[in-house]
Parts: sequence; C-alpha cells; structure tokens
Amino acid sequence: MTNSEQQKIAEVKAMHKRGLSEKLHQSFGGRYIKDIVYGANDGIITTFAVVSGVVGAALSIKTVLILGFANLIADGISMGASNYLGSKSKEHYYRREKEMERWEVENLPEEEREEIRRIYAKKGFAGEDLDRAVAIITSDKNRWVDVMMKEELGLIQEPFGQAWKSGAATFIAFVVAGFMPLVSYLFIGRLQGISPFALSIIITGLSLFTVGAARSFVTKHAWWRAGAEMFLVGMFASAAAYVVGAILKGVL
Repeated sequence: MTNSEQQKIAEVKAMHKRGLSEKLHQSFGGRYIKDIVYGANDGIITTFAVVSGVVGAALSIKTVLILGFANLIADGISMGASNYLGSKSKEHYYRREKEMERWEVENLPEEEREEIRRIYAKKGFAGEDLDRAVAIITSDKNRWVDVMMKEELGLIQEPFGQAWKSGAATFIAFVVAGFMPLVSYLFIGRLQGISPFALSIIITGLSLFTVGAARSFVTKHAWWRAGAEMFLVGMFASAAAYVVGAILKGVL
C-alpha cells in the first residue's frame, strides 16, 4: 500500500470518527456535475453545430454570429428553465409520495408493518432479529416513512430548494462553454491568414476535451478517456451539421 493510500485511509477514518462520513460523498461539484457537464457539453455542441451548418452552407460571417448568439441565449435559457422545472417536478413527486406513504402508515399501520417485515426478511433478517428490526423502525413514524420511501419506492430525499441552482448551473455552463466556438469570429479582424472556422474547430475541440476531462474530478474515471468521449461526440454532431448545411446549399 502506497503512502498516499495510507494517508487517504487515515483521513477517511478521521472523518468517520467526527461523524462527517456523509461529507465524503457530498460536494458542490458532485451535486451539480451533471448540470454543469450537460449544459457545457450542449452549449459547445449546439453552438458549433450552428457555426458548422452556416459554414457548410457558405453563408456570411455576420450570419454565423447572428445565429450563433441567438442560439446561445435562447437555447441557454431553454435548457436552464427545463432543468429547473425538471428538478421542481422531482421535488413535488417526492413530497406527494411521502404524503401518501405517511397516510398509509397512519391509516393502515398493520399492512405497512407487514411490508417492513417482508422487506427486512428479504435482507436476511429472521426470528428475533427480524422482530426487533420491525419494532425499532415502526416505533417512530418519521423513521418508518423514510424507510418505506427508500426501501419500498426506491426514493431517496435530496436537498430541496436547489432547483434554481441546477437551472442556473446549466444556463451559465451553457453560455460560457457555448461562447467558445464564436470566439474566432469575434476577432476575425485580428486574424492574419487563418480561417476563423479552422480556429473555431481547434477551440471547440479543446473545449470539448476539457469539459469531458473535468468530469474525472468527480467520476474518478480516466481523464483522457472522459475527454476523448466528449470530443468525439461533439465532433460527430458538428460534422453532421456541416454536411447538412452543404447539402441544403445545393438543394435550396
């Protein structure tokens, strides 16, 4: 065992002794990583897809910027709002199911107690151990309801009131990352002999790889593999948009 592994084990043990073991699994990045990656990835891909489609159709640079920024703002707002509403719906669903479960505990206690018994019997509890587990859980209605929510319905309570943060994280990530494919077109006057589209491809590729690699800080997957996955997905979508633009140019 390496020194770094021994140090990590010691730190985790210290956290457990201080009653802070849950903190090992909680972080802003971990909680919102899906929102940030989803927003950033979609921002880069959709904006660059617009750029690729316009370039494929041989339209003007002004058109690239107009459509690019229109997509950036409109799609960013749409995605942020959709994530917010989705998170709110999830909260409402959890509350509704918990109210229903509480009603059943209060009005159908014997049936609910039998469900607890069946659940823990499947976990290997039997005899006095099973009786004791059922008695302990059902002695407190709040604990009883929480156990039923998790074990029967598979629902785990997440921090409520965070829907707006999820929406904001998605919107900000979308706009910031989605701005990258447009950078070269904003400073085209300073480019000397360099195609703005070629430079946009480079910037977009690096951005996609960076966003993908950033996932590894939370997911613990190989950073190069995570970056390569997002790079390939983004480039494939953009290539498809370019081809569509080129085809429509010849048809329309």
